[in-house]
Amino acid sequence: MKYKTIDKKSYQLHLIKTDRFKTITIRVNMRSKMKKHEISLRNFLLDMLIYSTENYPTRRELVEKTQDLYAVNLYGKCYRTGNYNSMNLFASFLNEKYTEDGMTEESIRLLSEVLFHPNVRNQEFDLESFQVIKHNNETMLKSIKDNPQRYSLIRMLENMQENEDDAYSYREYGYLEDLENITPSNLYQYYKEVLRTSLVDIYVIGNFDEKQMIEWMDKYMEFHTLKTPKEDIMISFSKARKKPQIIKEKEHFNQSKLSIGCKLIGMDERERNYVLTLYNIMLGNGGDSRFFKNIREKYSLCYYMNSSVNKLDNLLLIRSGIQKENFEECIRLIKQEMKEIEKGNFEEEELEAAKKTYITLLDEIYDNQEAIIETYIAKELLGIGDIEERKQEITSVVKEEIIALSKKVHLDTIYLLEGDMEDEQN
Repeated sequence: MKYKTIDKKSYQLHLIKTDRFKTITIRVNMRSKMKKHEISLRNFLLDMLIYSTENYPTRRELVEKTQDLYAVNLYGKCYRTGNYNSMNLFASFLNEKYTEDGMTEESIRLLSEVLFHPNVRNQEFDLESFQVIKHNNETMLKSIKDNPQRYSLIRMLENMQENEDDAYSYREYGYLEDLENITPSNLYQYYKEVLRTSLVDIYVIGNFDEKQMIEWMDKYMEFHTLKTPKEDIMISFSKARKKPQIIKEKEHFNQSKLSIGCKLIGMDERERNYVLTLYNIMLGNGGDSRFFKNIREKYSLCYYMNSSVNKLDNLLLIRSGIQKENFEECIRLIKQEMKEIEKGNFEEEELEAAKKTYITLLDEIYDNQEAIIETYIAKELLGIGDIEERKQEITSVVKEEIIALSKKVHLDTIYLLEGDMEDEQN
């Protein structure tokens, strides 16, 4: 696998050359500083772009065009990366050596159509398409409470917020009140702003001719973005709470949901990129973790319990499904397991098992184009190594580093979404 970056005038091009796949995938990443009131706008805009275009003004026509190109897969996703909002457009298509000559260029041309030639008339998006997307977004936002696990995490992060500009506390799907203010006209104005001001990275992965691909990118990726200064993408904390806050709310659910936020303070780059990963696996990520073996299996106090890390947010998150009467005991055991690691009360075999788990996960990345792209995005944003470099670094982590890292994990917010239907069942 060969990786190369080329700094273009308005964007950075990342070429990942590999013969492992029959497809070529292009990912256009447009990144802007996170603003709370723009989340709904950005999600709406992405849905509009992949719904129809100027030359394919209905959903059916655009789908038919993708089928003509041997089922080009056009899709998108918005998500937050630290202090930035990333809007991503993907085009994945069969290499033309398996179809017919000219299909690669035609597929890139279609991606360009989606990006730069939206379904717009008189300086505003097509009203019929707009109404369909607005209804879909409205339905989705109103259904957030229907997923108690997700809703619990959202409410925990909102309660964890200390300042209005704490981006980690924003709802990734946006807000109904902001959605209501979106019009075909102001959405188009926002579209032009996104093209003008975003930090743009284009990733291409597959088996392609490098010179030809660069020529196609120059021809079809019509970005003329302003060179804006990059701000710090990482969210950091200067201090921890002396005592974690505990918040309980009730909703009409069958099961209570526990969400816990931990701040990570004072880590260096090696700790963030490698030691933290192993600590998380040992603590609560997988069937061999302490949370699973002890709290879930030994004491049967939860339906599930796991932990995850958001490295750009400097957060470790713990999520569980419990009966509300087990709340106090679950918290006690979570604290106990974290303290045991901090004291060094674990065997070398436990650390070695975590290393093997992570190396297995790294090997699986080679089979997924999008996962490989994510690896190189992490390399750019976090300074983390490529897959083989990660393996070497992970292998060298020692017990003392896990202990030192564990002292930088601070419980901040404990949130329980109580299911009031438990009482009806008992």
